[in-house]
Amino acid sequence: MISRALKFSTATVGLAAALLAGCAVNPVTGEKELSLMSPGQELALGEQQYPVNQQQQGGQYAIDPALQDYVNRVGQKLARVSDQPQLPYEFVVLNNSVPNAWALPGGKIAVNRGLLVLLEDEAELAAVLGHEIVHAAARHSAAAMSQQQVLGAGLAVLGAATKETAYGDLVTLGGQLGGTAYIARYGRSNELESDKYGMKYMAAAGYDPQGAVRLQRKFVELSKGKQAGGLEALFASHPPSQARVDANIEHAKQLAKGGATNRAAYQKAIAQLKRDADAYKSYDDAMAAINDKQYDRALTLVRQAQRQQPKEASFYALEGDLLAHQKQYQSAHTAYDRAVQKNPSLFSHWLKRGMVAAQLNNYTAAERDLNRSLRYLETPHAHYYLGQVYEKQGNVKNAYSHYQTAASAGGDIGSKAQARMQAITNKG
Repeated sequence: MISRALKFSTATVGLAAALLAGCAVNPVTGEKELSLMSPGQELALGEQQYPVNQQQQGGQYAIDPALQDYVNRVGQKLARVSDQPQLPYEFVVLNNSVPNAWALPGGKIAVNRGLLVLLEDEAELAAVLGHEIVHAAARHSAAAMSQQQVLGAGLAVLGAATKETAYGDLVTLGGQLGGTAYIARYGRSNELESDKYGMKYMAAAGYDPQGAVRLQRKFVELSKGKQAGGLEALFASHPPSQARVDANIEHAKQLAKGGATNRAAYQKAIAQLKRDADAYKSYDDAMAAINDKQYDRALTLVRQAQRQQPKEASFYALEGDLLAHQKQYQSAHTAYDRAVQKNPSLFSHWLKRGMVAAQLNNYTAAERDLNRSLRYLETPHAHYYLGQVYEKQGNVKNAYSHYQTAASAGGDIGSKAQARMQAITNKG
């Protein structure tokens, strides 16, 4: 019989071996750090999760493709002088009002349009992107994922984060489908490290490192003011502090003075965003009205947003949510159809048009749209409503299979799927 002491000793040795095996060199600092993920796993996970996280957070900003190109050029310029220039870096602008930016393992980086409108020049943008590049290059993202659950695989995350009880609750669903944000809460040392080396990359790429000082000062001021309420995501993942401002001032002293700010180029790049500021404010106010259950006011506001910027698909999708909530399913379908036409690359437009098509008993269209949504993002909602479509058509085998997939996600939609599976079983 093995003694408890020997068991404990064996377990301790096993843990020590695992920790030793998990030691890796930080490519930026050269220091040994714990990492439970290999570089190959990082690359694969970043590649896999990048489109998932984009879909969950509004998709890519599509009104002005030139802005995407601009941000990517600035990012790639910084990436080339980083300590990990061989990573497959990508930079995208997301159609999201929340001021935030994030990095996935392998150099997959995103910045929300809501953050871009707070910046003044290209040097400040370089400070944001340089900071995120360090998170990827120094393997901070992988380390964070080794310590906390910061990513989900779409299906499970959306199943746990959303609620859906009937077609009429699309207005609730609409506000929640994009709410599963990627937020890695880095430690203080990681944040300071990213500031320091991000400034080094800025200087090496020819930017004024004072842009990083100005950026942190701005965040500290915003954190004190009335606007802080809208910056929770940014401050949760990148908490501002006077200590970071002071550290950046000291880092700047060690770097070459001067460098480009490219204010005119930056202002030109975000000109469309600034022209559309009133339209997005109307949309954000509509979302706030929904949270207060002021649905008529929300509908008025979102239609106002459409008049202000008729090319923005999300404005029509929200109109569809509100009309579906009022059980005006044919009008809702028309609104979703416009959203699909204006942006066919976002899963939620196909998903909700398919759900309403099913409500209108147009099962062929519903099946097509729901399956199309799954090509962009796996969600339990698409599987559940495909189950309903097949069940109503008498295809019990396919219905059961989709219910089973939806049930595996848990949450309210999983419970509903379980109930339908039990009903099918009882009938059989």
